[in-house]
Amino acid sequence: MSIHKEFKKITTQSLQIMKSRGEKISMLTCYDYSMAKILDRSGIDVLLVGDSASNVIAGHETTLPITLDQMIYHAQCVVRGSERALVVVDLPFGSYQSNPEIALASAIRIMKETGAHAVKMEGGLEIIDSIKKIVGAGIPVMGHLGLTPQSIYQFGTYAVRAKEKEEADKLKIDIELLQNAGCFSIVLEKIPAELAREITNTSHVPIIGIGAGPACDGQVLVVHDMLGLTNDFHPKFVRKYLNLEELMGNAVKSYIDDVKSSQFPNEKEGY
Repeated sequence: MSIHKEFKKITTQSLQIMKSRGEKISMLTCYDYSMAKILDRSGIDVLLVGDSASNVIAGHETTLPITLDQMIYHAQCVVRGSERALVVVDLPFGSYQSNPEIALASAIRIMKETGAHAVKMEGGLEIIDSIKKIVGAGIPVMGHLGLTPQSIYQFGTYAVRAKEKEEADKLKIDIELLQNAGCFSIVLEKIPAELAREITNTSHVPIIGIGAGPACDGQVLVVHDMLGLTNDFHPKFVRKYLNLEELMGNAVKSYIDDVKSSQFPNEKEGY
């Protein structure tokens, strides 16, 4: 039976069922109403209101500058445009790292003010108390390990993580901590494919990969990368399904030409 027909509304339980069946989970980032409508109607399982909006929407170099208020705004837009997909919202940098009480307050704001279904948090042992606090309040949490962009200045590079045994062992420990804390799913970013396979095969929650090989229970990409709206960004793990930057550029040039030559509007396009 098709997962699209069976689940009229995707929930955290739906993802667990999909993992148990070996059915892959599709996930894309989304930041606005119009895009949410397109992605949702296309059958996407999960919409991530990512703090990557800091990069692809606001033009910042990193994800760090985006604020909680801005994330709430983007999430409100996405929720209005989606009917079926599970909507997960990134807790932005600075909204949860300092202490569990602040983390819970941030998560509550997102849930109350946006209508989203879950939040996502980067890190393992360092934030485990905050995760427990949020889950304990009844808010679903998606974890995120491996390359964690909010910690980019600590890493100093966007290179693959957990290639060495010490870091790989820590990642496995963090996976267990997140699962035991109640995370319903975990994103693994830019880690070796075999390590991701091992974790996926032994975890009891869905593992979503981005640059973590094909064995994960699902995959996520930044929608602007997947559609070719960001052709100045060429990570190995991104597959471009469209060159939308070129298509849109050509359409705008045609519009400009038609306006300049008085071909637009014509008689049928007026009143």
